Amino acid sequence: MPEMERRRSDRLLLTIPLRVEGTDVGGREFESEARTVVINRHGARVQLKHPLKAGQVVRLVNLVNQRVSEFRVVGPTEPYSERGGEYAVATLSPDINIWGIQFPPPSEREVTTPKALVECRMCHTVALRHLSMVEVEVLESAGIFSRMCEKCGQPTPWGQAEQQVAMEGPPGEEDLFREARGGLTAAEANRRQHRRVSLQLPILVRDYYGGAEITKTENISKGGFCFASEKTYQLGEAVMVICPYDPAAQSIEVRSKIIRKRQMEGVNKKMYGVRYEARPAPSPGRK
Repeated sequence: MPEMERRRSDRLLLTIPLRVEGTDVGGREFESEARTVVINRHGARVQLKHPLKAGQVVRLVNLVNQRVSEFRVVGPTEPYSERGGEYAVATLSPDINIWGIQFPPPSEREVTTPKALVECRMCHTVALRHLSMVEVEVLESAGIFSRMCEKCGQPTPWGQAEQQVAMEGPPGEEDLFREARGGLTAAEANRRQHRRVSLQLPILVRDYYGGAEITKTENISKGGFCFASEKTYQLGEAVMVICPYDPAAQSIEVRSKIIRKRQMEGVNKKMYGVRYEARPAPSPGRK
C-alpha cells in the first residue's frame, strides 16, 4: 500500500478544541483558539483565525486532555478569509500522542475492514480499532462489546467513544442530514436521537446505471451515513447501498438518496451524505 494511502486511511473526521501557540513573522508571540477538522496519527487539519505560514512551527494544546506537542505547518488547505483559515500540520514528535487515541497499524485491507472509535469502559483508553462483523453487530445492537484491553491486561467492555474526544462535528457536517429530517436544526435533530458516531464500515454503493463501488463510511447515524468517493454522484440521485457490506454474506440492498456533497480539499474526492429511503433490514442472523 502506498505511503500516501496509509496516511489517509487512518484519518478521523473529529472536532477537537485546541489552543495554538507560536511566534509570528514579526517575532510576536500569539495564542489562538482553534479546532481540528480531520486528525490522523501523523497530524491534522486545523481551523483557526490567526494566519499561519508554511514551515512555521506551532505548539498545539489539546483542550480535552491538556496534552501538548509541536507541529510543523505544512500549508493551507483552504483560502484564508475573514473567518480565518484552515491548515495542514504535521507532528514533530511522533512519540507524543496528543489526540489520546490509539490508531491501528496500517492494513492492506483498509476499505473492507470495519473500524470504530471506541473506549474501554474500565480504563477509558480511546482507540480506533479494527472490528469483526460480529463485533459491529453487537456494537450496533447492545452498544457494548467485550475485547482484550492491553492496558487492563484482560477482556473488558468497550463502547462508542466519540463524545469523550470531540465537542461537535466538523464544520458543515452538522447540517449533513438536515434535509433528511425535514429541515430540522442540528439541536432538533439531536433531540430526535440521530446522533452521528465515528464508525467506519465497509459499504457497497450502486447507482442506477450499473456502476458500483466498495468504500467505507466516515460516520453513521440512524438515518444514513457519510462517505468519501472519487466518483461523481448528483444531489438527489437515488442509489442502492449495503451497509455494512460483507462479501461473504448475502445482504439486502437498501434504496437511498444522495442528499449532500462537498469537495474535499487537497484530494480528488467528494464527501457525500446519504439518507436511507427505506429502513435497512437486519443482516442475516441478526434479530
